[in-house]
Amino acid sequence: MKTMKKKILVVDDERTTCLLLENFLSDYQVVTTNSGFEALTWLEKNLPDLIISDIQMPKMDGFEFLKEVRLRGFTKHTPVVMLSGSKESKERIKCYQLGAQDYLTKPFNPEELKEVTKKNIFPIHFTSSW
Repeated sequence: MKTMKKKILVVDDERTTCLLLENFLSDYQVVTTNSGFEALTWLEKNLPDLIISDIQMPKMDGFEFLKEVRLRGFTKHTPVVMLSGSKESKERIKCYQLGAQDYLTKPFNPEELKEVTKKNIFPIHFTSSW
């Protein structure tokens, strides 16, 4: 029996970042959206195992998107990883306060991205590799 690939929703207005994430996370089913509004519409009919969202986006930024995700009953517990070009800890703290599990700065290290993704999709009590 073939197991279903875990699903990741990527929200980023930069096409290049979306393509990079699709490439780095090829072990998963990656769905990309280019805005918070597009992602929220997609989330009305789908439930991913993980959401990776940029912060700096036009119209609805990542903070607003994260708030919306946490306010919706069915995505309340979906793990969210935020991406940002800013290394400032106040932005990172705001993400954690709004309910993000992790925060990566761009340009991100592909290895770290893979580990953060794995950690959030397969919480530590499910891991069997150690």
